[in-house]
Amino acid sequence: MRRLLLLVVVLAAVGVAVAAVLHGRGIAAASHRPLPFETPVARAAWRWMIPAASRDARNPVSASAEVLADARAHFADHCATCHGNDGSGDSTIGRRVFPRAPDMRAAATQQLTDGELFYAIEQGIPWTAMPGWANGTADGERQSWALVHFVRHLPSITPDELTEMERLNPKPPPDERRDQEIEDFLKGPAPAKPAPPGRGRSGGG
Repeated sequence: MRRLLLLVVVLAAVGVAVAAVLHGRGIAAASHRPLPFETPVARAAWRWMIPAASRDARNPVSASAEVLADARAHFADHCATCHGNDGSGDSTIGRRVFPRAPDMRAAATQQLTDGELFYAIEQGIPWTAMPGWANGTADGERQSWALVHFVRHLPSITPDELTEMERLNPKPPPDERRDQEIEDFLKGPAPAKPAPPGRGRSGGG
């Protein structure tokens, strides 16, 4: 049964690719819009590859107010650049990667199991811009499980929470500093300064 399902997924993916080429959609470009069934086929293939034990894993971290606060701060600092503070994916980067960063408030994400969300955070999602953040530590896993709770909370996030997250988002350097950094990079490393001439020995010997 699994082999049959894999065959169907592969054939569907090939069909999508062929249709895109025939219609001149520029499938090699990150800016092209997914064709019908392209996103659900890719999602189904990814879910099929997740080990059953990981997919069915239960969240061992409680969804306390403190846990959600820590996860909210972590999301604002590490995840919002692509996903947006509200999880919509409507960010400069999120709109320009392919596939686009998903709206994590929507059913397609919220219907994933806790184990699948945890697996996506820890291991990443192949063929997307989502990297894996696993660091092999118990604390790292706890942070990922806490983020699962925050993803569940996104559909009901409040304006006050979003305002707080804006203060926690990484701040880009001022334009002048950024321009200087670019200029310095293009110039390359500065030449080494010559050593000062040594002083001669004084007195006779």
